[in-house]
Amino acid sequence: MQRSLSFDRLGFVAPLLVLLACSPAEPAPKSVPPGPSASASAPVASAKPSASVEAPKALSHDKVARDAFNRLAVRLNLPIFWVADANHDGFVDPGEVKTLLFYPTAPGWAKDGKFTPAFEDAYARIVELQENPPKDPPDDAARRALVRADLDQGATAIVASDFTKWSADDKVFVAHVLELARRVETLFAKQNGSDLLASKVPADDLASQSLFRRDFGPKCATPRYENNPACSAIPGAPKPLVDVYPASLQGDDKFCDALGKRGDAAQLLAPFVAVREQGGQLQAVPFSEAYRPQMDLIARELEVTAVDLVDPREGALREYLRAAAASFRTNDWLPADEAWAKMTAENSRWYLRIGPDETYWEPCAQKAGFHLTFATINRESLTWQDKLKPHQQAMEDALAKLIGAPYKSRDVTFHLPDFIDIVLNAGDDRDALGATIGQSLPNWGPVANEGRGRTVAMSNLYHDADSKKQLRTKAESVFTAESLASMSDDPNAEMLDTILHEATHNLGPSHEYKYAGKKDTEAFGGELASMFEELKAQSGSLWFAGWAEKKGVIDATLAKQTITGSIVWCMGHIAAGMWQDGKHRKPYSQLSAIQIGFLLDEGALRWDPKATAANGKDAGAFVIVWDKIPKATEKLMKLVATIKAKNDDKAARALAAKYVEGKVVPQAIIAERWLRLPSTSFVYAVDH
Repeated sequence: MQRSLSFDRLGFVAPLLVLLACSPAEPAPKSVPPGPSASASAPVASAKPSASVEAPKALSHDKVARDAFNRLAVRLNLPIFWVADANHDGFVDPGEVKTLLFYPTAPGWAKDGKFTPAFEDAYARIVELQENPPKDPPDDAARRALVRADLDQGATAIVASDFTKWSADDKVFVAHVLELARRVETLFAKQNGSDLLASKVPADDLASQSLFRRDFGPKCATPRYENNPACSAIPGAPKPLVDVYPASLQGDDKFCDALGKRGDAAQLLAPFVAVREQGGQLQAVPFSEAYRPQMDLIARELEVTAVDLVDPREGALREYLRAAAASFRTNDWLPADEAWAKMTAENSRWYLRIGPDETYWEPCAQKAGFHLTFATINRESLTWQDKLKPHQQAMEDALAKLIGAPYKSRDVTFHLPDFIDIVLNAGDDRDALGATIGQSLPNWGPVANEGRGRTVAMSNLYHDADSKKQLRTKAESVFTAESLASMSDDPNAEMLDTILHEATHNLGPSHEYKYAGKKDTEAFGGELASMFEELKAQSGSLWFAGWAEKKGVIDATLAKQTITGSIVWCMGHIAAGMWQDGKHRKPYSQLSAIQIGFLLDEGALRWDPKATAANGKDAGAFVIVWDKIPKATEKLMKLVATIKAKNDDKAARALAAKYVEGKVVPQAIIAERWLRLPSTSFVYAVDH
């Protein structure tokens, strides 16, 4: 399970980026690093070339402010990002720009301290777009305007990694992972059905090409426009159809419920199979058969990567690469999980996960989406592990006591989170908006059930200056200044929130826990089960922060900062809206509404219509009532975990209806204020 941020600290995993299938190629030998060094993508549609054109007369590089430069580059589908105006002179300089991954092209923008002709051409196009708005075809003008507006609502923030001073062997490994990322993108584009729509994006409409690339499909993704049926990268706004179910079923909005009521539902809704219609009958087809060409290419690249990884310190990673290659061929993911679980922050400098895991991306929330997460180990994680590891059984015992019958405490031996610094996310991991900030995997099987999985917290996301400034500005529009006194920019507070969330995924009724012979997905249905599992985990973050303070694991200041950050986090999700397409639950948005609504009902949070927000402008603001927080968070934890323990579908739906669909939470006010600023859209750059 994952904890994501998509609207300044979330992200229901929205549909991602699209790439066209690439022709098979043999993996390159070690002497020639595989794949492009800067781009893991094939073109979505024809784009104006920039690397080969002769540069126009150089313009003075102070014609466009940084924010506008990055915004207009996205509209033009240009893989360039102005990282910072380091010397504050208003000019973009050669050392201040990066070439981005996952774009149709990957030109170099600077060489030997000077801009290349490709940059001069790109800069001229950005200046031209700033000075002269596009002239749209009259019959397509309204759609194109919506596309540009949606792009503008996603403010790019960069995740940049530099391996240029690492060893030659390390650079070869990074190049292999970039090639794996490209192949995973192709596979996920096939799985989510976006590959069939790529050719329908107008070739002359770079903004629509950019939207399709960013969103892994034609639908708009930002809160303002995602539910606008006319907002699409393709004229006519065709409905995207995922490939894991027959197209003939997806015309019925309730086809997921119908599948769940079949006698063969367990087989058809298993996470690692695609549903195919054969001879008028529905069949469960293993991923390794449904996507054999794409999975074979990934398996081959994994095998070559293992051969080329000669570092004697990386034995555990080598074994994982080999096991993952085998799993891509057989669709048996247990060997890969077993090998992956043996990698730790102590025996590898790298974090790599490749395969099918999370289910949020598809309408039934049942099928595992293919993804790749690549990161380096942040050694600070070992300090947190030393602090919390001795208490994990006590945390399980405390939660079991709080729940009471029928739940009984288990022996737990899960791994506490490793801190990782993300290099790139690919496939189902790369969100249109936001990014996953914590994850516990695997989700199924013996490794998960026996507590031998791995939990990570992404320590380098949302800590850039742009993201921190944006989040504080938003928070200041909905809380009083006094309530934000404990809001901290210290990464430890956010990391502890994520650590406790991910730890709680492994506590209480979790993974494949059953009550009355049913797992939660069978009792609640996929969407509600996913939301309630995330609600349990985030309620655990609130409750265990106070518990850890009482146990002396953390001090009162950090506990207060963590709880404040968690409450602020909820606002971004509430602003994103409760439903995808008006009918599919957004798990983080709905859990946030439940938590905020419950705290309001318990008096631990108060909406004061007469209070002035911390920005000094808005009338009406939230007030955190600290003396009521401990009792309220404990009551919430007990309620949610008990519903999970008893598979109480009626109580779960009643809780969601009260706060998600009711009027307890001032959702409209939160959304209006929070969405004044755009949502974060991460882009990636790797130098190697």
